[in-house]
Amino acid sequence: MANHKSALKRHRQSLVRNERNNIMRTRIKNVVKSVRSAVEANDKDQASVALNKAASVLDKAASKKVIHARNAARKISRLQAAVNKIS
Repeated sequence: MANHKSALKRHRQSLVRNERNNIMRTRIKNVVKSVRSAVEANDKDQASVALNKAASVLDKAASKKVIHARNAARKISRLQAAVNKIS
């Protein structure tokens, strides 16, 4: 465990950031899952609404550096392709 005052503060900050990042990652998983389930059900309207929400969450996570920007772009692109395949 850290002994210096600044190191103790850094540790507290890292715990807060870690918790915040975990919340954001869980949110990402949930919105991606909602798009995938709508695609599985062939519900184009629900899938497109879920895709807009997922794109927003992924872009926000990328801007906050929770995930890499290219990772977010790749996920959005693959979800968009899946929604476009629905007849």
